[in-house]
Formats: sequence, structure tokens, C-alpha cells
Amino acid sequence: MNFNKTPKSRWVFLILLLAGIVVGGFLGDTLGGITYFKWLNYGKNFGLDTPLVLDLGILKFQFALLIRFTISGILGMIISVLVYKKVC
Repeated sequence: MNFNKTPKSRWVFLILLLAGIVVGGFLGDTLGGITYFKWLNYGKNFGLDTPLVLDLGILKFQFALLIRFTISGILGMIISVLVYKKVC
């Protein structure tokens, strides 16, 4: 992957990668209920399950980050990289 073509190609790559993750995750959630496709929804969660809370009296801040890696999301990323190589 050569990112030196144009600054636009970086944005195209990033958008395609995010789209691949979202579409892969959606397909994994949708097809995860079918017996033959349960393996697509297999994955691991990383991050904070319960949010960190900072209560300052008048202001209350909550911070939580949870990233879920699934096989379908990883497949979506791989397909988006292949599409990027074909397009750019």
C-alpha cells in the first residue's frame, strides 16, 4: 500500500477500512443467529465494561471504551483492503 499518491488516498483507505469493519460486524450480528454462521460472531471484547466516572459536583464525566474484535469484522477489514488495492 503506497500512501504517497495523494492525501485523498489516505482518507479513501480509512473510509473503506471503517466501512469494512461496520459491514463485517453487521453481517456477523445478523448471521450469528444461523447455526452454520455462528463462527462469524466469535470474538473478544477489549476495554472498560463499566465506565470511569468523575463527579465534580456540578459536572459529571463518564468515560468508557469497548472494542469488539470478531471474525466477521476482521474479514470485512481484509476485504476492504483488497478493494482499496483494486480501486487505488
